[in-house]
Amino acid sequence: MNIFVGSLPFSIEEADLRESFEAYGAVDSVKIITDKFTGRSKGFGFVEMPNDDDAQKAIDELNGATVQGRAIVVNKSEPKPEGERRSFNNNRGGDSRGGYGGGNSRGGDNRGGGNRGGY
Repeated sequence: MNIFVGSLPFSIEEADLRESFEAYGAVDSVKIITDKFTGRSKGFGFVEMPNDDDAQKAIDELNGATVQGRAIVVNKSEPKPEGERRSFNNNRGGDSRGGYGGGNSRGGDNRGGGNRGGY
């Protein structure tokens, strides 16, 4: 079973997380998600356990437990349906005029006509 673990302390290591889950059974893998630019933890990760009964017991016991002063969230990880993945090209709004509302927003532009001195 793949298990989501959230609200992790940023200082926790994968070995520490593995140790917490191994108290409930065998652990296949542990992955703490990190920012690809800074390498810093994003505060969540995934633990994979081969035995669903052991995994469920770990979820029941560890959800809400305090780890390094933070209450962690532990639940079964459900894969996202294919249609809900974010695309990097499609999340811009429909209006692409820029930040100042287009070019003609000065209100009339009366520079050259009007009352110049009556000849």
